[in-house]
Amino acid sequence: MQMQSTMGRRSSSVVSHSVPVVSACLAALLLSNALIYLYLDSVYQTGEQLASPQSGCVPQHFKMPTMKNCTPWLQCSQINAEVRKLKLIGQGAVKKVYLSEWRGQKVALSKLSSMDYLEDFLHGLSMLEALQGPQVVQLVGSCLEDQAFVTEHHPLGSLLNLESVLTQEQHQQHNTWQIRLRLATDYVSILHYLHNSPAGCRVMCDSNSLEKTLSQFLLTNDFHLVVNDLDALPKVDPSTSSLVKCGHRELTGDFVAPEQLWPFRDNGKPFSDNLMPGYDEKTDIWKIPDVTWFLMGRVPGGDLVHFHLFQIHEECKKEDPKLRPSALDVLKVYKSVYSSIVQDNLGYKDML
Repeated sequence: MQMQSTMGRRSSSVVSHSVPVVSACLAALLLSNALIYLYLDSVYQTGEQLASPQSGCVPQHFKMPTMKNCTPWLQCSQINAEVRKLKLIGQGAVKKVYLSEWRGQKVALSKLSSMDYLEDFLHGLSMLEALQGPQVVQLVGSCLEDQAFVTEHHPLGSLLNLESVLTQEQHQQHNTWQIRLRLATDYVSILHYLHNSPAGCRVMCDSNSLEKTLSQFLLTNDFHLVVNDLDALPKVDPSTSSLVKCGHRELTGDFVAPEQLWPFRDNGKPFSDNLMPGYDEKTDIWKIPDVTWFLMGRVPGGDLVHFHLFQIHEECKKEDPKLRPSALDVLKVYKSVYSSIVQDNLGYKDML
């Protein structure tokens, strides 16, 4: 009340003093915005950057979070003598995965399931070696003569476990649109890295269903993603018009891209691998909206995220793969949407 009566008598004085106050507030707001953008840049690596080794080690070395020093990749003698199996935690056509222990560190030991899939196993290992970086699971060592390799263990498991993880009491604070959109951004960032990798443009072929796609990624303890399963990662070479085919069987369903479907099915012509046309990395782009829809789940703010992503997701679903955006185009939109919503929320809070 005293403030109101004083303002009536000294209006000219208040106006004269308000100018520097407003200027100071504007300057503080601009500084705050700048800091927010710097923070967002630190949260998300820029799409143009190629991955650097996640451990900070020189090539062919590893360092897990609790280790002080970098160590050369383990060789056969060390794996056989020092890596102890604890229990089977995963099994597929290509390999069995065991939770194991090495010098007090939990690791994942992968062993070939069947000699019928030796080529796929060796391809996956070669990709792990060639693509080491923050977006790929960390390789700890390998032994070709025993068809085995060791990687860092991520106890939260694959993305298939996301909903069950977020319902756990110790992780419920992570069940927000911010964390979920960050996971979706990590997913698109990984696609961008694979499409522009040191080993050339690689296509994720183990992605014929949502469940299979989710199983290729691991959830880290700090709620980021790393790609884990690289057994089916063929190379596209635009310079030679070299395309790929994901397997030798007919693919069906709405999840796979239209160009991955047998084009002569309506004519009653039986599937023929020899006549099936090849395709490129734009098949990965088609699947982005479906994966992101799953990752966003049902959280407050999620509908707003979907609204902002509607246009880019429509472009991802273009029937003609040439009209779809690149993974980098999508990544830029995801980052922009994240920062835009954060800015809007801060602006709303400032008005209260």
